[in-house]
Amino acid sequence: MAGRAIVFAGQGAQFVGMGKDLVDANPEYQELFDRADEILGYGLSKICFEGPTEELTKTNHCQPGIFVASVVCYRALMKAVPGLEVNSMAGLSLGEWTALHAAGALTFDDTLRVLEARGRFMQEACDQSDGSMVSIIGLSADQLKPICDSAGVSMANLNSAQQTVLSGDRKAIEEAEKLAGDTGAKKTIILRVAGAYHSPLMESAALQLKEVLDSVDIQPTSLPVVANVTGAPHGTPDEIRETMLKQVTSSVLWQADVEWLRARGVEEFVECGPGKVLSSLIKRIDRSVQVYNIQDTVTLDAAATALA
Repeated sequence: MAGRAIVFAGQGAQFVGMGKDLVDANPEYQELFDRADEILGYGLSKICFEGPTEELTKTNHCQPGIFVASVVCYRALMKAVPGLEVNSMAGLSLGEWTALHAAGALTFDDTLRVLEARGRFMQEACDQSDGSMVSIIGLSADQLKPICDSAGVSMANLNSAQQTVLSGDRKAIEEAEKLAGDTGAKKTIILRVAGAYHSPLMESAALQLKEVLDSVDIQPTSLPVVANVTGAPHGTPDEIRETMLKQVTSSVLWQADVEWLRARGVEEFVECGPGKVLSSLIKRIDRSVQVYNIQDTVTLDAAATALA
């Protein structure tokens, strides 16, 4: 039997209406959004279901919103395919927190509190600097390293062998984009983000987040959850705290995460949450794997039929 991993969406995958289709079909999942509204003290569910886009895109709304929508997708999958065997989990940036929750490391309430604080601190860090990010397609990490050193930017996401996202000061990112073009990049895309995520410009957010992480109970995971920072599974609860704190300012090694899972026999990946970003990236890394995406009732039914 093929190994199977569940992966969870990261920031940027959000869309107005995420989660609503599954909630309408399964009213029991409304309780998750109601609980989130209660914990956060505002109508996150209304923002997720109705927008406006400008509010949903704010980091402090987006991160808890994607988390709740992704948990709904995951629970709907486990209900639709009882006894589904899962060998491991991973997630992109905030999605790694969803994976840790699904693997039993944190409760729903605590994960939501962490992500609300994480999103708020990161938004504040964005407001304090003029940061930007650019996606570079067609150059390897080795080719980008001298460009990063020259422009003074960081590799924020190593998504695949031919796609890397750079992060840093806006003018430095513009310089890096020019240098990448001169070096032969097939395509460069300035991302529509609030700031320079996964770079030293997020240091103030990491400093504030430490106090929050120290206050929540973290348990060992029930199965391997691969960390963005290391490309290897998380360790003890204290190591989880340390690694997830580093994640705020460190590179997301998504390609390394997928390669670790593949080396351990994972042949099926199920993406839970809005969008299909991870499904696309996984296929770019290894076209031989089977990938499913669950974000609404249509994709749930298709995946459940195949997985059953």
